Amino acid sequence: MQRRTFIKNSSLIAAGASIGFPTTAFTQPRASKLKIKKSLKIEMVKDELSIMDKFKMLKELGYDGVELSSPHQYDHKEILAARDKTGLEIPGVVNSEHWKSPLSHPDPKVREKCFNTVITAMEDCKLYGGTTVLLVAGVVNEQISYGEAYQRTQAEIRKMIPHAERTGIKIAIENVWNNFLISPVEAARYLDEINHPMVGWYFDIGNILRYGWPEHWIETLDKRIMKLDVKEYSRKKQNDEGLWKGFDVELMDGDNNWPVIIKALEKIGYNGWASAEVPGGDRERLKLIIDRMNKIFS
Repeated sequence: MQRRTFIKNSSLIAAGASIGFPTTAFTQPRASKLKIKKSLKIEMVKDELSIMDKFKMLKELGYDGVELSSPHQYDHKEILAARDKTGLEIPGVVNSEHWKSPLSHPDPKVREKCFNTVITAMEDCKLYGGTTVLLVAGVVNEQISYGEAYQRTQAEIRKMIPHAERTGIKIAIENVWNNFLISPVEAARYLDEINHPMVGWYFDIGNILRYGWPEHWIETLDKRIMKLDVKEYSRKKQNDEGLWKGFDVELMDGDNNWPVIIKALEKIGYNGWASAEVPGGDRERLKLIIDRMNKIFS
């Protein structure tokens, strides 16, 4: 009986495939093993609302947290009241000075300005109950060589480590379009040379698509990844319309191979935060984003 049943079921599947029915209809989709908490950046909330009302809306939509920039102009008491009232977590903060005053700059005063804002960001993050400060390590351009950027930024980050140990807040370096650390092997080596558990990587999935594949970076960076930024990118739009136009595509509609990315994250045992960093908007727009994130990580 078992053999006859097997032959019958096999014939049904083969017949379905031959007439165009998807054979996946006969199987259950594989559930992701990841345990992901979903957040976004506070700047994505475009409605003119109080901090409390922004937090309430995000919690109602299903977000687990929200990341703030720091230093900022918000009132700490309002932020803490909104967090405690809604239960919306603040997993980390994004340094707000690293582009204007990069750690790779030749002027020590410029580097010091960025350094001091990172320390402020650590203090803010500790106050909010978060765990990381997102940091762009530095930039390379016509005036700042690659070698100079490498040496200066590592030196400045090493100086931050005592403050990270004191606050308990980790430094998470993000891959961005800064002409610096553009290979996963180099990024891993950069961290390994610093060699401290308080310094890791904030992996931006969409930023890599311009010159690589996210799954390759994930497998190479491995346990060095502390958090994820989630965005999309289209190489076709990049080629047809211009470099920055590649970002003008919704989550799941670009070139990210999400099933492969999910498998890579599962392979390294990643569990933690994934933060959307895409064009925001009103409540309806923010609901679309969380719905797509839920599909990606389900």
